[in-house]
Amino acid sequence: MYLHDWAETGEAGMLSDFGINASALDGVTVLVASYTYEDYSGNAYVLFERDGKLFEVHGGHCSCYGLSESDYMGDTKTQWEPEEVSAAEVRARIEKGSWGEEGKVRDHVMAALSHYP
Repeated sequence: MYLHDWAETGEAGMLSDFGINASALDGVTVLVASYTYEDYSGNAYVLFERDGKLFEVHGGHCSCYGLSESDYMGDTKTQWEPEEVSAAEVRARIEKGSWGEEGKVRDHVMAALSHYP
């Protein structure tokens, strides 16, 4: 499920914004992907499954930068840095913390996690 600024562009928008190619998603099932850009800053969250394991990607930037950047040498850097996570860890952040942008993302994440122990 692609949300917010990626609702219309889906996978193509996510790949473009992170500056990655489709091979980064080989074997991946994207469960939730959200990107919001407002008030001159952007926040991204991606939850996906690969080989039976869950992974998250978090990204953010101010108006000067994006989720992928080219430095002065022309080298591209990206915030696409998946981290393995358990369903229990994500649930705990949502249920016991304030993560999830006042429901913008958390309800969708909790629905996706309903299929994971």
